[in-house]
Formats: sequence, structure tokens, C-alpha cells
Amino acid sequence: MDGTDFVDTDLRTPGGSSPRLATADQGGGTGAAPGRAPTREELDSQLTATQQDLAKLREAQEQLERAKAAIEEMRRRRAEFQTGREEMLQNLLRGVSLLEQAEMNLRRDAVQMGRTLEGLRGALGNVQGLNEQAWTDTTWETELSRSLATIENARMEWNQARLAWPVLEGGGGAAPGHAPVPASTAAGLDGLGLARLARLGLVLQWPVVLLGLAVLALALVLALKR
Repeated sequence: MDGTDFVDTDLRTPGGSSPRLATADQGGGTGAAPGRAPTREELDSQLTATQQDLAKLREAQEQLERAKAAIEEMRRRRAEFQTGREEMLQNLLRGVSLLEQAEMNLRRDAVQMGRTLEGLRGALGNVQGLNEQAWTDTTWETELSRSLATIENARMEWNQARLAWPVLEGGGGAAPGHAPVPASTAAGLDGLGLARLARLGLVLQWPVVLLGLAVLALALVLALKR
């Protein structure tokens, strides 16, 4: 047996030494001389260097994995940004369009309601201005005809308003800004008797009742005179 029996010929370089030992020789290390087996100290040194290289590779792998995780997170956030932007653009455009249309409808309804309110106020003023006490023996027939025409015009104005605004029906829907009748109030009305409800209705409608009685009395007087 000689020194070459402990040397792997596959790892030998053309100069007769292994790659690690040749590198060590070129770098001024303590590699084994060509033609002899490496010593235990040389093998320990190679093992230490290999372990250090492996540690560096593991550290580099960890850094690459962290970089990969960061890139994946940025990719996820970018996709979330694009999806969220498209979603909110669609929702906001739809919301703006719907609210603009609703605003236009409300403005139109407000204008129409203002006209209706103006007409009702005018009719109310005309009806309130009727004063049969000022009628005289010579003018009362003319005043009566004029008053009946005023009442008929007011009735037409009222009917038109009822058709335009269901809230005037007293249950066809609540107008904007008006709260519905509380349930406690409705329950209280349900608990009233029929007679008390009739008296309550009479109290609320007494101006109309008085006006109707006055018209009826005038009609009777006219009939008697004829």
C-alpha cells in the first residue's frame, strides 16, 4: 500500500490534487501536497468550509423565501386593489346615477307640490272669504251663486290635489318629511266607541257642516220664495 490508495482519482485535477486541495494550494492555504492523502486537519478544515457554505446557502434560501412571500403579498394586494377599484367604480357610478334621477324626481315633485299647495291656499282663502252675513236682500242671490261657484272651484282644486298626492287621502302613503301616525295613537282611536268617534268627527268637520247647513237653509229660503 502507498499514499495513492487513499486518494479518489475522480476528484483529482490534472495537477494530481483534488479540487478543494488545488483551490487551497492556489489560495495559499494549508492543502495537502500533491501525491499524498489529506490529513485529518485538512479534512476538518474542508468540513468546516463546507458547513459554512451550506449555512450561507440556507441563509440565501431563507432570504429568497422571504422575498417570494413579500412578492406574493404585493401581488395579492395589487389584485385586491384592482378588484376593489372596479367594484367601487361600478357601485359609485350606479349610486350617483340613481340619486341624480331621484333628485330630479324630487325636484319635479317639489315644484308640483308647490303649485298644488298654492292652489289649495288660494281656494282656502276664497272659501274663508265667504261671509253670508254681508249679504243683503238685493244681492244675496247673486252672492249665493258666486259663493257656490267658489265652493265648486275649491272642490275641484281639492279633488285634483287628492289625485296628485295620495297623502291627502289619509292613508295612501306618507309625504316626505311627515312621520306616520304612531301605533299608540291608532290603538287609542280604535278603543273609542262609535258615538265618541262620531262626535270627534263632527268637531273636526264642523266648518264644512256649518257651510252645508247654510247652503241648505238658503236653498230652502229660495224654494219658499218661489
